[in-house]
Amino acid sequence: MSGLLIEKAGAVATLAGEIRRGGAQGDAAVFSGGSLAVACWGDRILAVGWADEVHRQIAAEGLPINAFRRLDAHGGLVTPGLVDAHTHLLFAGTREAEWQLRARGAGYLEVLAAGGGILSTVAATRAASDQELLSGGRARLAQMLAGGTTTAEAKSGYALDVAGELRLLELTGRLDREGPIELVPTFLGAHAVPPEFRDGAAPGAAARPGAPPAAASAAGAPPAGAAPGPEATEAYVAHVIGDQLPAVARQGIASFCDVFCEQGVFSADQSNRILRAAADLGLALRLHADELAPSGGAELAAELSAGGLQCLSADHLAAPSDAGIAALARVAEAGAPVVATLLPATSWFLGKRHFAPARRLIDAGIPVALATDLNPGTSPTLSLTLVMSIACVEMGLTPAEALVAVTINAAHALGLGERIGSIEPGKQADLVVWDVPSVEQLPYWLGGRLARSVVKRGRAVFERA
Repeated sequence: MSGLLIEKAGAVATLAGEIRRGGAQGDAAVFSGGSLAVACWGDRILAVGWADEVHRQIAAEGLPINAFRRLDAHGGLVTPGLVDAHTHLLFAGTREAEWQLRARGAGYLEVLAAGGGILSTVAATRAASDQELLSGGRARLAQMLAGGTTTAEAKSGYALDVAGELRLLELTGRLDREGPIELVPTFLGAHAVPPEFRDGAAPGAAARPGAPPAAASAAGAPPAGAAPGPEATEAYVAHVIGDQLPAVARQGIASFCDVFCEQGVFSADQSNRILRAAADLGLALRLHADELAPSGGAELAAELSAGGLQCLSADHLAAPSDAGIAALARVAEAGAPVVATLLPATSWFLGKRHFAPARRLIDAGIPVALATDLNPGTSPTLSLTLVMSIACVEMGLTPAEALVAVTINAAHALGLGERIGSIEPGKQADLVVWDVPSVEQLPYWLGGRLARSVVKRGRAVFERA
């Protein structure tokens, strides 16, 4: 084993302690005002604090100082590695054309009629080779790492059939093994209703879930932009529960099951059935909730957690009901918190002036996390520091609250809070050295390339010249 000693830090935001909520949301547990150090041994944090105290701890452990590689922080800020708790990492194709349509005032249905929307990404992803998907994933992960991200959730959901969803999860597992970013695979088969299940499909089309969109259209399915009817949606829900979920559980790669609970997509009742079936198969739970309108998603997440089926995260929450916020507050107070994982870059990129009510959620005692929602249609960003900036400008978070939201609270949203998300002896040594002196400057430099060095499991995996 060998060590790493980060020296001459001007500030260290340790984020030490448990999940943050309420008044504690802004507690970044910062050391500052002198020469600070962080010592790592193997893949674990050994000590953190004033440099002389860290050196004494190294000696007390009987470790030779010459076994530690030195990393000069040059007076910069050191934080835990950032945790991106909501991404759609693997996809093919881009959707800049629909972005421009929206900029000219086109609505959702116009975008669909022009061939845009989620099903265009499904078609491109189904048609892409493994190597194309891996290459795109690696390129995105490299940029995320350079921005300080050391752990990321990665959803499937752009295949919507058994073989395709298993393929996306298998490729996610391969990228996780390659590292250095640690990936948390999530099954999102209930992301949309695919073309071959939509109203008008020929009998038996639904029995061929691997059929490409073109084949389904030839069989009589409506255009990809047509909204699915209730019978088509129910048929697909049955397919997710009866076919996709058992296959995913047998594969053994996914940690979580997620559902897009939204008006016009999957109802709270349908989401409930899918998530309970997933829990029966051993998958942990998370939920896309109340992005466009109050859909009962926040209430469902709270209900599941109150009933012992912990839903770790309710994501988006741009339009939760008052009852939904109250329900999330109750389970947080009862010790079964659902992390509100907010995705402000999505609202911003879509040109909406309505953002998730972050201050209401914090004031209600609900733990808040932030994530990129990386995807080609509504949030093509790889930068958690940019997300922090948007959260501060548009949602009223302080820089410290935003840092908490992309470290310790995001780690808890992934069920990893006991291992990552803070700088504490014994925890995994995931760290970032920043070219800024304070927490306040992290979101201040909009889109800045601020990470000087990134450490994963005690090893420097990125260093900017």
